[in-house]
Amino acid sequence: MLLDLIFGRRPKGETPPAPPPLLVGGRAVTLHLVRHPRARRYLLRLLADGSARVTIPRGGSAEEARRFAGRQTAWLETQWQRLQARPTVKTNWEIGGQILFRGETHTLHRPTPGVVQFGSEVIHAGTGDGLQAVIEEHLRRLAERELPPRVRALAREHQVEIRRVSIRNQRTRWGSCSRHGTISLNWRLIQTPAFVSDYVILHELMHRRQLNHSFRFWREVASVCPAYKLAESWLKQHAALLR
Repeated sequence: MLLDLIFGRRPKGETPPAPPPLLVGGRAVTLHLVRHPRARRYLLRLLADGSARVTIPRGGSAEEARRFAGRQTAWLETQWQRLQARPTVKTNWEIGGQILFRGETHTLHRPTPGVVQFGSEVIHAGTGDGLQAVIEEHLRRLAERELPPRVRALAREHQVEIRRVSIRNQRTRWGSCSRHGTISLNWRLIQTPAFVSDYVILHELMHRRQLNHSFRFWREVASVCPAYKLAESWLKQHAALLR
């Protein structure tokens, strides 16, 4: 059994049939309806791609979820305007493009032939090399070198027993914790600020005390990471910018 900290995208769960799009400010907004047995009320969130997710609580219905979203069109339009106003980062890593690294945005450039640089990082890459693959490999090596020692240090500090640490290429999870004590982390955490990667690590370590997402679990998280909501907010805000 794995407990996951997922990207700020679409969560797993029982999904009712897709309803017709919702008209918001002249745009057709796709609705994703997701049931959540622990949700106490209907929740609405605008996703990075411009669609909207409606969480349906226990006992709720798809019909009521759509009516709920229909009453929030003004709010959705405001959120869309804010989304459009955010600074963007190029999705393709190329010379002149931008990359998130340790929580800061850097421009990719070639100071000399055969060299790519962003921030303090220097990568040797020929002009014929696939730049994206070269950069990903560099970042993953950094993650493999830096994240496992940090996990072990925080585990010792909080007296949590773990079995091993794995750095993986997870597409929808920031981290996970197995029943047997294996902590798996997404290499992309090397792109986040230290307080965010520490939160993800602590989140997974607290699953060694509570293998669930109960009130007790979140109480454990708050006790070791009081600013965890700030870290979660950073992840949600920047999820679309992380490779």
